[in-house]
Amino acid sequence: MEAVAKLSYVRLSPQKSRLVVDLVRGKGVQEVLNILKFSPNKAAPVVAKLISSAVANAEQKGVSDVDRLFVKTITVDGGPVLRRFMPRAQGRATRIRKPTSHIKVILAEK
Repeated sequence: MEAVAKLSYVRLSPQKSRLVVDLVRGKGVQEVLNILKFSPNKAAPVVAKLISSAVANAEQKGVSDVDRLFVKTITVDGGPVLRRFMPRAQGRATRIRKPTSHIKVILAEK
């Protein structure tokens, strides 16, 4: 049985989020939470919370053993980019891009 959790419009760049997601793909849930707990990246607590949400979804569905869950798939897709402008010298303006991400995780039993 599989459990799914999605997180949309996270204010993280997809490229930086993928670095964290690549660390945890295919590993057990307890191992993943330990890895993310000690990871210094900004995306680590966000992904950890998403995985714990997926575990809670699995419990709600009635998975027999939560300890046997592992990360089957986890993907990061780019969301819309917020564009802001910052005034610069001599009347110019510079575009500031604030990217967002959509993260989806699927947990399955071994």
